[in-house]
Amino acid sequence: MGRAFEYRKARKMKRWGQMAKTFTRIGKDIVIAVKAGGPDPDTNGRLRAVIQNAKAANMPKENVERAIKKASSKEQEDYKEIVYEGYAPHGVGIVIETATDNLNRTVANIRSYFNKLGGSLGTQGMLDFMFTRKSVFRITAEGVDMDELELELIDFGADELEFDEEANQIVIYGDFTAFGALQKHLEEAGYELKGAEFERIPTDYKELTDEQVADVEKLIERIEEDDDVQMVYHNMK
Repeated sequence: MGRAFEYRKARKMKRWGQMAKTFTRIGKDIVIAVKAGGPDPDTNGRLRAVIQNAKAANMPKENVERAIKKASSKEQEDYKEIVYEGYAPHGVGIVIETATDNLNRTVANIRSYFNKLGGSLGTQGMLDFMFTRKSVFRITAEGVDMDELELELIDFGADELEFDEEANQIVIYGDFTAFGALQKHLEEAGYELKGAEFERIPTDYKELTDEQVADVEKLIERIEEDDDVQMVYHNMK
């Protein structure tokens, strides 16, 4: 999964570059998690994962606590999680994860970005063959033997490990359905969790010229600027 790891790293660095946007995204994740499983992280695994991601993004603790309190109030509107799929210029597949309180606004915006920048919005599920959904965890690498860890985690659904030298972390990839089992084991075994989330990893990559890459990047950047957009995935090499 070397290429997938490089793809993931490059997209994350760009996507999470703006601190305000990152905190907004995490805030929505907190609302969704609290609405689904309650405000207590001890009994809400999804909320625990979001809190871990907030720490990794250096989101202040008081911001997290305020977001949980707000999410628990009756005044807080629900966010709907909607996935949009389509093709960018030059046949690049794009999957967009959104969290919105206004479906009409979101779909109108997403469709306009595709139309204006040479893409085409399709139907949900049309790109399932192009991406594999994975559970992804990051733990501190200090004092951890990767070979032993891999053997330890196979029974819980892990299928590959990567070492992120820059962050000195081990990245654990597992089946989409293995998220709960992996999270539970990592927590109970005392590993220092630095992140936990779902990701869409391309099964194949499309190689483009520099000019073609620029065309696709224009569309991706415009989509990522939208406040309703949480994550954008593509299969451009």
